[in-house]
Amino acid sequence: MPIHGLPTTLLCLALWPLWSLLMPALCHPDHSPCRLTQKTALCSDSELSSVPEGLPDNIEDLHLNHNHIQTLQDDSLSRYISLRTLSCADNRLETVGSKLFHNSPHLESLNLAANKLHVGYQQTSLALLTLSRLRVLDLSENQLTDNMASVLLQNMTSLEYLNLSRNLLLRLDESSFGDLHQLRELDLQRNMLFEIDASFDHLHKLQRLNLAFNYLPCLVDFHMTQLVVLNASHNSIEWFIANQDRQEVFKLETLDLTDNNLLFFPFLPTHSRLRNLHLSQNRVSFYEHLADTAAYPNWTTSVQFYNLRGNMSNVTAKLWDESLHGDISSLDLLDLSGNQVGYFPQGFISKMPSLARLRMRTNCLEVLNLTLEKLPGLLYELDVSNNMLTELHADQSSLRKLGNLSYLNLSQNDLQSLPAQLFSSLTSISSVDISYNRVGICPLEEGGVGMGGGGGKQSACVVWRNITSLRHLHLSGCNLGRLPSSAFVGTPLTHLELSNNPELIIGTRSIVGLSRTLHHLGLGNTGTRDFNFSPFHHLRSLNISRNSLTQLPASLLHLELRLLDLRDNRLTTVPSAQANVLAPKLHTLFLNGNTFNCCQLDCGVSSECLAGSAGSQSGRPCGAVECRTTVA
Repeated sequence: MPIHGLPTTLLCLALWPLWSLLMPALCHPDHSPCRLTQKTALCSDSELSSVPEGLPDNIEDLHLNHNHIQTLQDDSLSRYISLRTLSCADNRLETVGSKLFHNSPHLESLNLAANKLHVGYQQTSLALLTLSRLRVLDLSENQLTDNMASVLLQNMTSLEYLNLSRNLLLRLDESSFGDLHQLRELDLQRNMLFEIDASFDHLHKLQRLNLAFNYLPCLVDFHMTQLVVLNASHNSIEWFIANQDRQEVFKLETLDLTDNNLLFFPFLPTHSRLRNLHLSQNRVSFYEHLADTAAYPNWTTSVQFYNLRGNMSNVTAKLWDESLHGDISSLDLLDLSGNQVGYFPQGFISKMPSLARLRMRTNCLEVLNLTLEKLPGLLYELDVSNNMLTELHADQSSLRKLGNLSYLNLSQNDLQSLPAQLFSSLTSISSVDISYNRVGICPLEEGGVGMGGGGGKQSACVVWRNITSLRHLHLSGCNLGRLPSSAFVGTPLTHLELSNNPELIIGTRSIVGLSRTLHHLGLGNTGTRDFNFSPFHHLRSLNISRNSLTQLPASLLHLELRLLDLRDNRLTTVPSAQANVLAPKLHTLFLNGNTFNCCQLDCGVSSECLAGSAGSQSGRPCGAVECRTTVA
């Protein structure tokens, strides 16, 4: 159609000069590798080999992570005088130009992690010398040795956070961090450190020190009173000895000595604020019984430490002296899991009146006497699972004092009796696990009166009725038979685990009342066949694995399940009608270990067979292939 009397072809010819000028701007825009957000340039993962040009002069944060930059030239940042943060982690960076930061007077944070700075560390050190305001420096994973790190850190007087993790540091001395007077946090984890001789003495502002995953053999004469957090886990530490002569209060709040070679409880400061003490996975035991010279006439009652630094030639410590443990009065958490503790020294527990969490799993405890130990009233969590407990004693007075106890784990011991009213006497108890002990459930007619209800007498069964605070109960592997009538009446459980009781018989009134509260029910390996799940409208998670089921219980279709575990049964198919009802509700479904062919199911469930080298075969059972099942 003609426009203003001109044919279309003539109009196009007339507009062509203007169109040719506009085309480069409209059809061939300049695609920047960076995304700009206010004053931040995000240029990571862009396959860059240098700092991109054309960025706004006023950017304050520049992120160049995960690129291919090998060298930062002297003029790379010359335009960006407002730069405060530069992150160039995980490149191929070998050298930083000595004049790179001459126009970066405001730079406060520099991340050069995961590069190859060991190649040109001397030139890089000249560049770092010009950063008078740098507060945060990350040099982790750069294959740096002790000497290289010392050179790079010269005159870094403003630095507050330093990360040297994942390098090749072997030993540190007083010259290693000589200029870092403002340092507050130092990360040295995952090096090869075996010696740290006076290397932190002048770091008077250091509050957080991470020495994890090194090869330190001991920490003696510990005197860093200003330190708040010390992580020395995963080393080879046999002794931790704080300076006992210091009268100042140590500010240390968290001490992590997990996974070392400790034989003795650490020699802690005489005055401290310690709240969290992590000692799991060591070889700690108590040796107070060896002080009995009548029973052990050939044993010495002290140990000598030689060649400690300073003017001391040796120190003699009595291993069972009450002062051995130092000040533990403010402890909130004590984790001694995975050690060799067979008993608590007399008065040991009472020295921790603020203790809220005591973790003692996987030790050698044979008897636990809650009356004699005088556990603190603030105790919230007690875990003594996987010990050798055959006896647990408690009277009503001691149980009343444990009004704050919410979590109790007694699983994997050898208990065959308990005070019958033990748990109903704990007014705040919320979660109990006594799995893999041989303790039954008291029937209604044996309410615990005369069987330990009023005192510390032992009973072969426990009362689980009318415990209004209890929500989680784990009774796996307790050799349970027929559940008593109204076994949990008045106890609003949301999680009940009864798996691995192959002789279990659940009567129609055994778990009456739980239909209004129960969210998870574990019945794996219990011989369950035709249990009616219909009343349990609030059930969201159900485990009925290892029960030789040949078909799905029809009552499952009435539930709003999110997780269903059907592993290791004898199912040959899942009918389409059932699958269509369950599929829209389920988030997770476990089907492995059944005898149907996962790859040929036509049931509204999508199954992907992950066969071995032979591939999937028609008729091949799920036990022969790994079946990844998702709800369609």
